[in-house]
Amino acid sequence: MIEGVKIKKLRVIPDQRGRLMEILRRDDELFQEFGQVYMTTTYPGVVKAWHKHERQADNIACVSGMIKMALHDNRAGSPTNGETNEFYLGVHNPILVQVPAGIYHGWMAVSREEAVVVNVPTQPYDRERPDEQRLDPHDNDIPYDWKRRDG
Repeated sequence: MIEGVKIKKLRVIPDQRGRLMEILRRDDELFQEFGQVYMTTTYPGVVKAWHKHERQADNIACVSGMIKMALHDNRAGSPTNGETNEFYLGVHNPILVQVPAGIYHGWMAVSREEAVVVNVPTQPYDRERPDEQRLDPHDNDIPYDWKRRDG
């Protein structure tokens, strides 16, 4: 596992009315600080990658559909420099992935329906000076292939 990445198994509480799923609580061991909460969607087969932040951590959960999420550590001096992790998040695996600052990350929707992702970053988005560096999802130095693996 990339140094600093944390996983939280999400608790789903079903009853006769539907279900409730806690995503992040301030009394969670992995909670750092609150910046904002936002939701984004990804259409089937679409890749939203690669980006990283220098100052903020992301706390990402997929609440509808499924995504394949990849993380890559290219931090100089990191004991896990060069390591890439892959996770499947969503209705069939309700987890939260905490992505520390400095880690490239992104995902691809692997479900037949649109995937709905909730992020609770530690910093609010700064429209004047965005804390975000981007790479092309396919043309970069990260040793990761977004193609589906059949077989």
